[in-house]
Amino acid sequence: MEITQFDAVIYDMDGVLIDSEPLWKKAIIKVFGTVGIDLTVEDCARTVGLRLDEVIAFRYRERPWTGKSQQDIIDEIMAEMIHQISTYGTPITGVLESLEYFKSQGLKIALATSSFQELMDCTLETLGIDHYFSSTLSAEHLPYGKPHPEVYMDSAKNLEVAPERCLVIEDSFNGMIAGMAAQMKVCVIPEKSHIPNPKLELAHFFFEDLNALVAAFKA
Repeated sequence: MEITQFDAVIYDMDGVLIDSEPLWKKAIIKVFGTVGIDLTVEDCARTVGLRLDEVIAFRYRERPWTGKSQQDIIDEIMAEMIHQISTYGTPITGVLESLEYFKSQGLKIALATSSFQELMDCTLETLGIDHYFSSTLSAEHLPYGKPHPEVYMDSAKNLEVAPERCLVIEDSFNGMIAGMAAQMKVCVIPEKSHIPNPKLELAHFFFEDLNALVAAFKA
């Protein structure tokens, strides 16, 4: 790996910058319980990397409920997540070190997430890292979230960097597919709260954490 391969690095958010997957699972299980649907951690793992409205629509097709609209469920999960992130959110190991490293190497840095804008803003504020990013983009208002590549393609446009000169850092299979479909190089650092999909090793690069990624560039 050579840092000169890249002009920009684009981070995913959930599971890459912040260990939010356990928080998502807790919020989703809690809110779905209010409409009589008991989800497990394994159930939640099936939708990692999807946009929240897509997760809710998937669950409704699978097990329709009554008493609350899909939007009600989204709003309640959002409120719970804002509380969880603001109260418990901390950067994942290597986040600050990797941001400093890429900044020192003159790379443009972006964030591209399937999470809603409000959660993205809350996460950046809670972690105190918003100043590192030249572009932050939520797929909330795009036609599709990941695995569709649009959020990554739009990030490259915002940075004015060719897709093939961008390094994507992801933790999920859907995110990996999105980055590859955008014609970018993808580094996967698997999310630790559930058994990772073995297909993640099809990524261009695969590391246990961000510190290992930086070490590989420095080697």
